[in-house]
Amino acid sequence: MPRDKSYLKVADELRARVQAGEWAIGDKLPSRARFAKEFGVGASVAQRAVEHLIVEGLLEGRSGSGTYVCKPRERRRMVRSRQSDRRGPSPFAANMKELDHEADWECTSSARIPATDAVAERLAIEPGDPCVVTDYEFLADGMPVQLAKSWEPMAITDGTPVLLPEMGPLGKIGVVERMRAIGVDISTGVEVVRPARATREQANLLGISVGDLVIAIERTYFDEEGRPVETADIIVPDIRWEIAYEIRVKRPEV
Repeated sequence: MPRDKSYLKVADELRARVQAGEWAIGDKLPSRARFAKEFGVGASVAQRAVEHLIVEGLLEGRSGSGTYVCKPRERRRMVRSRQSDRRGPSPFAANMKELDHEADWECTSSARIPATDAVAERLAIEPGDPCVVTDYEFLADGMPVQLAKSWEPMAITDGTPVLLPEMGPLGKIGVVERMRAIGVDISTGVEVVRPARATREQANLLGISVGDLVIAIERTYFDEEGRPVETADIIVPDIRWEIAYEIRVKRPEV
């Protein structure tokens, strides 16, 4: 049975009215009970609509006072570049520093995870081959920015100091430098970008609503022989970030 999405219609109407100037930044909105009556919906629907706009950053709830219009969050630009490994051991940290944010990340790695059919195809290995899987939550000033899940074939890293990406003497230096440390030179990265909708788990981690638009990036790194050495799924909330790609143009030799 399809889920009731009537709260999204109410949220869309309230958003349009705020953007049209019916309530200015700092104004207090009418009660949720009044919205329920005005739109002919239940109290829970009006509640969810307002909460949706609070998560979106258009409104803010003040304990014991009510709901107010706040300054909309600025949608920032996240630059991805084929030269990202030259910006330091962490391209994400370098990008956030350029935007005056302090970057950090949390992660969990698990070894000997069998490759799914889809992952095996991306890594040119057999389904069931053991991989190291790492889940990342990237933060800027303590707030979630993006999620990532990475797979690396254990046939490449098993028995080396870089088996677990974020642990050991070579942890936290990025996949390009880690692989280089064991003689694997990454020469190419391919990214496929698709629109997607946030799952419940992604929404909870990113502080957005289930079904909100996200940018899904499927990234795979290849060594100089064209062998895939790492693949990852990266999720960025579209409401807060836009993705831009930097393209370097080689200057002609004089």
